[in-house]
Amino acid sequence: MENIVGLKQLRENMAQYTEEIDRGKTFIVFKQSKPLFKISPIDNNEQWEEVVDFTKIKKGGVNIDKILSRL
Repeated sequence: MENIVGLKQLRENMAQYTEEIDRGKTFIVFKQSKPLFKISPIDNNEQWEEVVDFTKIKKGGVNIDKILSRL
């Protein structure tokens, strides 16, 4: 079941909602009576694919502005 939460309420109580999401709850976040986004737990069976590890290019990573300027 999906629960509804206001954006302000989510911001003010992020730790509480994080715990609930970790326990399996899903939330639809609203702002001014309009749905903005959905927050749900990650499926632990799902495989994550590493696309790029910028720390292999430069220690500490790469500046995002430099990457975006080259796109």
